[in-house]
Amino acid sequence: MFLAYLNDIWRNIESKIRLFADDCIIYRKILNIKDFEKLQTYLDRLGDWAEGNEFKINPNKSKALSFTRARVKDPLNYSLGDQKIPEASCCKYLGIIIRSDLSWADQVNYTVQHAWRALHFVMRIVKKGNKITKTLTHMSLVRPILKDGAACWDPYRECQISALDCVQNTAAKFAHHLGGSDWESLA
Repeated sequence: MFLAYLNDIWRNIESKIRLFADDCIIYRKILNIKDFEKLQTYLDRLGDWAEGNEFKINPNKSKALSFTRARVKDPLNYSLGDQKIPEASCCKYLGIIIRSDLSWADQVNYTVQHAWRALHFVMRIVKKGNKITKTLTHMSLVRPILKDGAACWDPYRECQISALDCVQNTAAKFAHHLGGSDWESLA
């Protein structure tokens, strides 16, 4: 029902708009002030749509983000209704952290931290388990974190690859080689 309710949100908006479940992103290439004004016009139309459909858009979850490698950035003064959209240097969209400078450092760091937490949880829970149990928990709880969205944020820097490999290699050693006391000396 929610998707049917949102089905016409794109009408009267010529900028690109993407919907996924309850997430909506509107974007366009900004080359000059007219492009900026057009995007604001479409945001106004989006606000009108929300008001006409008695739909509340959470201003705390809305962010304005400019993707550029320029050292000096023009301020983003967009608004939705009477609410100013806060400018951000990064945002999380569909579980992927996107930075305005198009670096994946935040995503890799988040993924590594999340994977280490999951691995330490697995190590505590199944430290006395057999190889099959350890492998299953690793494949079910740690590896999906490392693979989530990797097709779009595939790291290329050696330090990022090493950080991800360290978690994966530690998990593989835990699952396949070491048992109780051997493992505790590494952890």
